[in-house]
Amino acid sequence: MEIKEIKPDEILDCVGLACPVPIFKTSNTIREMQPGQVLEVQSDDDGIEMDMPAWCRRTGHEYVGLTKENGEYHVFVRKK
Repeated sequence: MEIKEIKPDEILDCVGLACPVPIFKTSNTIREMQPGQVLEVQSDDDGIEMDMPAWCRRTGHEYVGLTKENGEYHVFVRKK
């Protein structure tokens, strides 16, 4: 499945927020989700490209991937 075909269960808007705020917000949001659900995190912070995969490795959630368009990242994480 391509990233473009993923339909997230939740969308978290972190545009305009700098590291580490998007990771904190991701952690809080995903805690409320059901296992297997997908969260899309929208961010314009370049650090998210490295931070989100690292956070997923630490927490056990699945890093599905990301797309970038017009300077905005769309990062997809599946809750473990």
